[in-house]
Order: sequence, then structure tokens, then C-alpha cells
Amino acid sequence: MEYYSWILAFHVMSFVSWMAMLFYQPRLYVYHSENADNKGFVEVVEIQEYKLFKYIGVPAMWATILSGSTMLYLNPEYLHQGWMIAKLLFISILIAYHFSLDMHRKKLLENPHYKPGKFYRFYNEVPTLLMIGIVIFVVVKPF
Repeated sequence: MEYYSWILAFHVMSFVSWMAMLFYQPRLYVYHSENADNKGFVEVVEIQEYKLFKYIGVPAMWATILSGSTMLYLNPEYLHQGWMIAKLLFISILIAYHFSLDMHRKKLLENPHYKPGKFYRFYNEVPTLLMIGIVIFVVVKPF
């Protein structure tokens, strides 16, 4: 348990990095879909989408999952608490959302008019709502 605080710090940093990707990736999709006819711009945005997802998002997600799993291994009693079960449910949805972003990225490569920018503006709000719930579950522990 002497390293628990270090694991927690790493978990928070990983989560913040992951959330940064989850917040910005759909914004790039807005730019991509709304500027589909500007080939030079779209080429740049596609590179940004790929690098943000693969080089920041994927490692940050796995670092968050691994550090969180390590903390649960060290404190298995948390698995019997309502706030942790609720948090894990929201994290599961966040992981599914993460993988959906890659699906949307690939669809936009095939067809930049796949979804309108308005869709991605709405889709961009999903991680915010999940993050609010996750933070409330961890800090307030309402259950």
C-alpha cells in the first residue's frame, strides 16, 4: 500500500489525458464533416484525428484501466460499494464511446459526409456527462 498514492496520481493523470482526447476528437470530426469539400484541410484533420486517437487516446485509456484495476486489486472491498459499481458502469460506457470514436474516424475517411457536424457537436457532450457522473461517484460517493 505504500505505492497506492503514486498509483492514484498516475490514474488521475491518465484519466485527464484520456478525457482530453475524448473531448477533442469529436470536435475534429465537426471540422472534418463541415469542411469536407476542402481537400487540403481534410487531409490535415485526418492526420490529427489519427494521431490524437492512436498516440494519446489509446495509451491514456489503457493506462487509466490498468491503474484503476491495480487500485481495485489493492482494495477489493470497493467492488462491494454502490458508488464504485456506478463508476464502473459509467467507465464501461466511456470505453464503448472511446471505441465508437475510432469507428466514426474510419467512416469519415470513407465518406466525409457520413454524419453532419451537428451530430458530432451533440456526440461531443457524451463524455462530459459521463465524466460528471464519474467524478460525483468518486468524490461524493452518493451510494
